[in-house]
Amino acid sequence: MTRQKRKHPLRWLLYTFLSLAALGWSAPLLLAVYASLRPYDETARLGYFSLPESLTLDYYTQAWTQAELPKYYLNTLIIVIPGVILTLLLASFAAFTIARLRIPGRKTLLIVFTAGNLLPPQVLITPLYTMYTWIELPEWMSSSHSLYDSYLGLILIHVGFQFGFCTFVMANFMATIPEEINEAALVDGASVWRRYWQLTLPLCRPVIAALSTLQFTWMYNDFLWALVLMSSGDKLPVTSALNNLRGQFFTDYNLLAAGSILVALPTLIIFQLLHKQFVAGLTLGATKG
Repeated sequence: MTRQKRKHPLRWLLYTFLSLAALGWSAPLLLAVYASLRPYDETARLGYFSLPESLTLDYYTQAWTQAELPKYYLNTLIIVIPGVILTLLLASFAAFTIARLRIPGRKTLLIVFTAGNLLPPQVLITPLYTMYTWIELPEWMSSSHSLYDSYLGLILIHVGFQFGFCTFVMANFMATIPEEINEAALVDGASVWRRYWQLTLPLCRPVIAALSTLQFTWMYNDFLWALVLMSSGDKLPVTSALNNLRGQFFTDYNLLAAGSILVALPTLIIFQLLHKQFVAGLTLGATKG
C-alpha cells in the first residue's frame, strides 16, 4: 500500500505533462476553429485572443464554394486511394518474401528498403522533374503526353517513397507470426500465393490498418510533389485549394482558417474510423515476451 501511495505523485505528474503536451499540440487547431467562427473585422479590432461578439458558420459555406473544394477533394481521392492500395499491396508482397521465403540476401534487401527512407525527397526534385518530362504517355492518360502533369505520376511518386517504410514495418510484423503456421501450411501442400493471401495477410490486419491510416494522412497532406510535378490547376489536390482563398491584395485569415479546417476534416474522419486498429497496430509486440 505504501509503495502504491508513493507512485501517485509521479503518476499525477505524468498525467499533467501529457495533458499539457496534448493541449500544446491541439492549440493551433482549436485556435483555427475559433477564428473560423468569428468575422474578420471583429478579430482585427479585438484580436484573436479575445471573447467573441458573434459566431457564425458563414465562412465555411464561403470556403466550400470559393475554394471549389468538391473538385479538389475528388482530385485528391483519385491520387490517394490508388496510392495507398498499391503501396500496401506491393509492400506486403515484398515483406512476405523477406519474412517468409528463404531467399539469399533478404536482410540486406530490408536494409536497402530502410535506407531509401533516409534520402530527403527534396534532393530528387530536379532529376525527377526531368525524368517525368521524358517519359511518354498516351493522351488518354496525360494531356501533356508525358508522366509530368498526370495523376499517374503523383501516384507513382507516392508509392515509390512510401514503399520502403511499409515493407520494413510489415516485414518485421510478419516475422513475429509463428513459423509453425507457415510450416503446417507447407506440409498441407499450400502454394506460396495461398500462404500469403489466405494465411499471412489476414493476420496482418492490425498493421495494415495502422499503415493505411498513416499512408492516407501522408499522401493526403502532400503539397510538394503536386506543386513540382503538376502544372494544370484543375488537377491539383485539395491541399493547394487554399490558394483560391488568398486575395491579390488582401487575405481574410479567418476564411483561410475555415478552409483549412475543411481540408483537414477527411484525415480526422479516417483516424476516428480506424483509431482502434491504428493504436492496436502501434502497440503490437509491446507486451510480447
